[in-house]
Amino acid sequence: MGVLILGLILFIGPHCLRIVADGWRTRTIARVGIKRWKAVYSIVSIIGFVLLVYGFGLARQTPQLLYVPAPAMRHANETLVLVALILFVAARVPRNHFKATLHHPQSLSVFVWAAGHLLVNGMLHDVVLFGALGLWGLAAFLAGRARDRATRAAYPAGTLLGDVLCVAVGVVLWALFAFWLHGWLFGVKPFG
Repeated sequence: MGVLILGLILFIGPHCLRIVADGWRTRTIARVGIKRWKAVYSIVSIIGFVLLVYGFGLARQTPQLLYVPAPAMRHANETLVLVALILFVAARVPRNHFKATLHHPQSLSVFVWAAGHLLVNGMLHDVVLFGALGLWGLAAFLAGRARDRATRAAYPAGTLLGDVLCVAVGVVLWALFAFWLHGWLFGVKPFG
């Protein structure tokens, strides 16, 4: 469990700097330069992600049950993951109503994805992983919205084409993960 927690700290930590130390982050970028900042940020995040994946695999070998999920929650998780993938895509597709309304759909997608997974996974390692990522996603979403209010940030208006692209690509990604990739990558088949 220690490797998983260290991985979460190294992965989520840099991503939390805009939430807890935005001024320090801005000053440091000005002092060291954006390229050096991105290099260090990326290296620490990648090391954290590798440790997170490795630590999760280790923690799965000694499972500790915290709660037994209700079987019906599987359907709720499948729906929440679909919503999360549409929101994730919305962060990248220009001029869609999801981004125009929410401003930070990717952060919200992490929270929705994690919440869905907490509904169907009751082991300690699952709660640590999905709980930490979900809390970070929610905190990043709320902090981003607060920054937007403070700076009166404006986002481009959404279009029907942007919305259709978000939903279509999100559904395709969801189908790929649900019916193939999730089982291949993680050994768990959502519709198995």
